Amino acid sequence: MTDPTHPDADASDATVERALRVGLDDFELSDEDRALLDADGADSDEEGEAGGRPVVAIIGRPNVGKSTLVNRVIGRREAVVEDVPGVTRDRVAYDAEWSGRDFTLVDTGGWEVDASGIHLRVAEQAEVAIELADAVLFVVDATVGATDTDEAVVKLLRRSKKPVVLVANKVDDQRIEAEAAALWSFGLGQPWPVSALHGRGTGDALDALLEVLPEKSAVAAYQRGGPRRVALVGRPNVGKSSLLNKLAGEDRVVVDNVAGTTRDPVDELIELGGQTWRFVDTAGIRRRVHMTRGADFYASLRTQAAIEKAEVAVVLIDAEDNIAEQDIRVVQQVIDAGRALVLAFNKWDLLDEERRHYLEREIERDLAMVSWAPRVNVSARTGRHLERLVPALEVALDSWDQRIPTGKLNSFLGEVVAAHPHPVRSGKQPRILFATQVSTRPPRFVIFASGFIEAGYRRFLERRLREQFGFEGTPIELSVRVREKRRR
Repeated sequence: MTDPTHPDADASDATVERALRVGLDDFELSDEDRALLDADGADSDEEGEAGGRPVVAIIGRPNVGKSTLVNRVIGRREAVVEDVPGVTRDRVAYDAEWSGRDFTLVDTGGWEVDASGIHLRVAEQAEVAIELADAVLFVVDATVGATDTDEAVVKLLRRSKKPVVLVANKVDDQRIEAEAAALWSFGLGQPWPVSALHGRGTGDALDALLEVLPEKSAVAAYQRGGPRRVALVGRPNVGKSSLLNKLAGEDRVVVDNVAGTTRDPVDELIELGGQTWRFVDTAGIRRRVHMTRGADFYASLRTQAAIEKAEVAVVLIDAEDNIAEQDIRVVQQVIDAGRALVLAFNKWDLLDEERRHYLEREIERDLAMVSWAPRVNVSARTGRHLERLVPALEVALDSWDQRIPTGKLNSFLGEVVAAHPHPVRSGKQPRILFATQVSTRPPRFVIFASGFIEAGYRRFLERRLREQFGFEGTPIELSVRVREKRRR
């Protein structure tokens, strides 16, 4: 392996990069490919701007035309539209613009009362979307009128205290405008009659939206600059409140999720290790009055919102108990959100040697997918080893921000592939043509290849990247673009 500190290493890396770039000319590349390569892996200014754009969530029960409205606003058919309730299940974000104002539009699945199964997950995503939005477009089917589910959504929106623009959809002609006017009964202000399918009235509704939309997002997932944002998350009763109070050096008000009450989220500014950290509000979204079951649902909801507002998540695990499925689920949420990760094992002072032995075995078995995450063993009750939390947070955030120069990345991958080539399948062996890191937070890599790269080999490449460059405490994303040779 070439010594990266050698004086000639940078020149050698640059030579490798130039040669590989020239070689790419022999392959069919899209305009998007070329733009990515021309950017040379530098984070664009647009990424920072996107972090400050106001966010608009589109909410409503199933099949009221939310995705059709999304397509109308963004000016292209991108959101999946089908005349069947429940086609959209996850939150999907789109860049949108109206009257010179840029904003992010978040499409959600249909919100339903007393949802269960997959519909419960849909409702969860819709509620998180409201929590992380600056304003809401509430879409109602004017041809059906106000339903019990619509009334329940109105209660949810009132508790959120977010600005709401009421859109009465499917008003295809003047005959249905009277039905739209009946929606004044919601008490959300003027219902804007719209036909998302034909475009009728959408401009007026968007004008109304811009009047309540802030210039910059107040709830962006994370902002560059200022105190680093930390989410303290974990399943119920693992000691999150105790740890937060111990870190703060005093008892802070910890809001319990009392049914039906509202709350103003307050992020805690805490001095640790000589610097200020912002611990994001983990009280989360309130329990809905009409929901009498589903504690796991609300725990997941609070966790999701906290993670997405943070840069790094500290997942607190009760070391006395066996590692539970819910612990693993919280860790996976952090990975899926692309946030930096630190594992904190609480109540360490109460463990005997036998329990420590078995806990190590559980960690190896159940948390193998995050063997790269820093671990701290703490006691929220006594404050033991809490000083180790700051170095772990700093390591994770440094890795989350880390960028590998393109030349160095390609030189390294070249040596790895030469020593361990991709297996031959059906008489063919795919070649790695070029690689670049397209962004940080978390680190994302794109590999151009002459053929399909198997999942096992991708995991091998990720493991070698971690061995060489660290990335301790951050998920990394590695995607492959298969490109064919130009036809002469």
